[in-house]
Amino acid sequence: MQGKFITFEGGEGAGKSTQIALLRQKLEQLGLSVLQTREPGGSTGAEAIRQVILSGQAKSFGPAGEALLFSAARIDHIDQMIAPALKSGHWVLCDRFADSTRAYQGALGNLDTRVIRVLETVTLNGLTPDLTLILDLSAEQGLARANTRRGHQAKADRFEAESLDFHRALRSAFLDIATSEPERCIIVDAARDIDTIARDIFWKVRERFHLGDKASAKGQV
Repeated sequence: MQGKFITFEGGEGAGKSTQIALLRQKLEQLGLSVLQTREPGGSTGAEAIRQVILSGQAKSFGPAGEALLFSAARIDHIDQMIAPALKSGHWVLCDRFADSTRAYQGALGNLDTRVIRVLETVTLNGLTPDLTLILDLSAEQGLARANTRRGHQAKADRFEAESLDFHRALRSAFLDIATSEPERCIIVDAARDIDTIARDIFWKVRERFHLGDKASAKGQV
């Protein structure tokens, strides 16, 4: 049986990694096999590219150059990790995917949408998330959380270091994506406490994939 592919998107500090880990625990308690992964990264080749991107070394290449690097990492990630896992019946939870390229390099980097579409065609080869959860949080709150997470003395990565206006525009870009594809995307209020968000996400996933009977049997209603 083909597995399900769920992606988590949102701005910096929205809590994607935390919520992915919590959802993974819930799904595994239902007896499902789950792969938790991230982008850029997830596979050996993609992790190497991740270091180049987040260090800021690729910023001088511009949005087009960064988009190509993300695409190269995504191809390796899909080929080595995501596609085999789905084919084997595993559920895949991914921290960022193609929507991040649309938002960061497309909407904010003003990269032509035709270029984005071509890159997606080549990179994804028809792969589309079954569900995308967009964690929505104000730019101010997100950056404050990101700053606390890494420690005030640590250096911000390539994207955390961008201006507040950049992060406000990033939030708008993700909300626009959600509006344009309501069948695939669900907006999650990420300003609430961790447990409340986790319960909301689990409920949405249960409804989308008809997991009610499994959850009831495991006492997770």
